[in-house]
Amino acid sequence: MSLDHILLGMLAAPASGYDVKRGFSEGSRHFWSAELSQIYPALKKLEERGWLESRLEPPARGPRRRVYHRTAAGRTELIRWLTSGPQMGTQRFAYVAQLCFMHELDDLEATSDFMLELRSRLGEFLALLQQAELDIAGPDGARLDDLSGEDFHVYLAVRMGVRSLRSRVDWCDEALAHIERRRRPRTVAAGPEAQDQQEPQDRKERRRG
Repeated sequence: MSLDHILLGMLAAPASGYDVKRGFSEGSRHFWSAELSQIYPALKKLEERGWLESRLEPPARGPRRRVYHRTAAGRTELIRWLTSGPQMGTQRFAYVAQLCFMHELDDLEATSDFMLELRSRLGEFLALLQQAELDIAGPDGARLDDLSGEDFHVYLAVRMGVRSLRSRVDWCDEALAHIERRRRPRTVAAGPEAQDQQEPQDRKERRRG
């Protein structure tokens, strides 16, 4: 995640550091996140580079707050970033690392519980994104053709999230099915020695018949 460039994108209109944090919490949490401890140093750095300007504004009540706004140079940098191609990076999901080491517990029940909880959490995120999709585009995408440029591109990002989370929920279901199959008692196939012992018994039964 390029926090610097995300901040430049978010600060087309003046906002305080707290406003930016609220934007992460309310609007962008499905794709990226940042804490105030990360946001304020980044804002200071961007201002030092000349990509942001700030001023103190008196609020309706309480102490004054510092408000940041993107400069022309900041917009130029944002455009450069947007036109530099997709920034792939490396996605890291902590739960995948946890799953890789679940064998240390030697307990498929624990693995099953882990996957059930993961499926529940992913399902909650999926429901949130599906609601966001509905709010933006309306039922069956009825408003899609009438969206503003900003809302249209947000919609595309939300659709990516919906499809990605849906595939991860499906993966959880598949994993749970594999776990359940592994937990079933295995049927041991009879070896050659057992078959040799069975053949004389079969002949005896045929003679009796």
